[in-house]
Order: sequence, then structure tokens, then C-alpha cells
Amino acid sequence: MTVSARDVAAVLRDRLPELSVNKLHKLLYYCQGHHLATFEAPLFAETIHAWDGGPVVGALWRQEATSEPSPSPRPLGEAELNTIGYVLSRYGNLTGNDLENLTRNETPWKSADRGRSPLRSVPIELESLTHYFQTRGAQGTDDAIPLDGGELRRMLEEVMSRPPSTSGKVDTREEILARMRRES
Repeated sequence: MTVSARDVAAVLRDRLPELSVNKLHKLLYYCQGHHLATFEAPLFAETIHAWDGGPVVGALWRQEATSEPSPSPRPLGEAELNTIGYVLSRYGNLTGNDLENLTRNETPWKSADRGRSPLRSVPIELESLTHYFQTRGAQGTDDAIPLDGGELRRMLEEVMSRPPSTSGKVDTREEILARMRRES
């Protein structure tokens, strides 16, 4: 059953009462991606767009920004609630900024963003989300690392305190993951 992003947002807000708009839209992106990977069907009908600040469900953002009246949220089924629960257990402790940084470094957003002009939006294709979350973004893949907001902040502070590298070499994703595995 495909529901609306507003229905999913209502459950997310119920479970995370202080949920910011930025974090909400990133969690919606992860809910859609993980649901597509598991059930090969979208969780909600609205399109996710690549915006300057990462993925956003534009229709929901506009509806809430203009205070358009909306009907009461519909109850969700077990599969939908399981997807939301999984996403909250995996990403719920991260801040909106943490999630923005993660999503903007993932293939679905980067692919959509490639042809996007600043201050414009482009759709993130469902096929891109499905492929990404069935492979790299899926639970249990070899490169999956449990995410902890405090640990990520500690790592970022450590990196920011180091002097700039003079080598000019950028670490690859694989090098970073290998280093994280050694340190854990």
C-alpha cells in the first residue's frame, strides 16, 4: 500500500517529537529508500527532489510551508511501520546536519544533483533509490557501519583539528571504511 509522505511524517513526528524539518526530510528519504529495497514498491507516492540542502519531499515541504490544510493522517500498515522503525533505529540519533551530510554523499542525490542548477530542484529517480538501497545502502552489506551521532561528531572534530594535508590525495570511501573498521 502506498501512502502519502504526510502520513509517514506524522509517524516520524510522533516518535521523534522535536523533529526538525531538515531531519524529517532526510528520514523520509531513508524510509523511501529502505522500503523500495525491501518491498520493491514506494512507501509514499510523492517524489523526493535534490535540493541544495539534500533530499526533500517538495510537495510536503510546500504544503507545510504555506500552512495548507491537510486531512488527518491515515493509519499505516505493518510493513510501513516496520520500515519507519528500522530507519529510526539506524538514523534516528543523528542530527539533521549529520543526515544532510550523509545523504548528499550518496549516489541517488549525487546523480540527481549533477545536472541541477543552484536554487533549483530535480527529482531523485525511484530506480536510483532502489538500486542504491538494494546494494550499498542495504542493511547487512559489508560496508554497513553502525551510525552513532556522538561518534561521528568526535571523528569530525578530530579531523578538523588536524593540519591540512599537503599531499592533495583524497581518501576513497573504501579507505575510510577500512580505517573505521580497524578503529572499532
